[in-house]
Amino acid sequence: MPGQKRPASLNVDAYRKRLKTQGKYKDCKPGSSSLDGCLKDPPVLPIPVKVIKRSTVPKRGSDSCFVFKDQPSFKPNLSPQQVMQLGSFGGTYYRDIVSAVTGQAHKGKQVIKEFPKDWFKGLNLDTLVCSPHYSKQVNKYQASCGASLGQWECSGWISELDPYGWFQWYCRFYLGRRTTDDARQISRWANGQGPKGRWRSRLCNDILKSRKKFDDTKVSPVIRQVLQHWAYAITAADLKKHSKR
Repeated sequence: MPGQKRPASLNVDAYRKRLKTQGKYKDCKPGSSSLDGCLKDPPVLPIPVKVIKRSTVPKRGSDSCFVFKDQPSFKPNLSPQQVMQLGSFGGTYYRDIVSAVTGQAHKGKQVIKEFPKDWFKGLNLDTLVCSPHYSKQVNKYQASCGASLGQWECSGWISELDPYGWFQWYCRFYLGRRTTDDARQISRWANGQGPKGRWRSRLCNDILKSRKKFDDTKVSPVIRQVLQHWAYAITAADLKKHSKR
């Protein structure tokens, strides 16, 4: 990205050392005692990003998806508040972390102070938002899913602006922050949750194969939980469009 330079000290060797010192190459999958099998070594360096402007909080369109006028292809249908209130991330998303990307410790309860209080109204922060221990019982679909922080960091998916990852980026984007990282993050969402994204398509295929209704939660609860973490819930219209394709 023009005009942006990575700190000279953060080369692959230095970053790898930081990841190893923090124990990230021993990270397990959320809700599992098994080592995350997608820990890249050598790691991919995080890209440099910066804040560029502010925008407004979106409104819903006729299809119930949020309308971001400056990013019309980005159409999540769950707000950050809904993602949290429905039960997500095993209760651990805004836990205390030590970030390999920033090289700093981050306190979850301090981090979430920037967000509207009603996002977390009625939620026990210690067990449902900032818990150090993943519990699939917290999740709406009672299923474990996702990748470890180590995988996100060593894959180059996390920027210094958003050390917690995609959902932290989404919380801030939803509230109007715009950065040089937005196109990449929206592309990641589209690849999984967009109209032809692999997770949305896979869920539609599973529903059609089982001959169940779109909202039958017994069909692919893990994929439904993944979609929810990425701010999307499948609709009857989605299934109808997919079946025509």
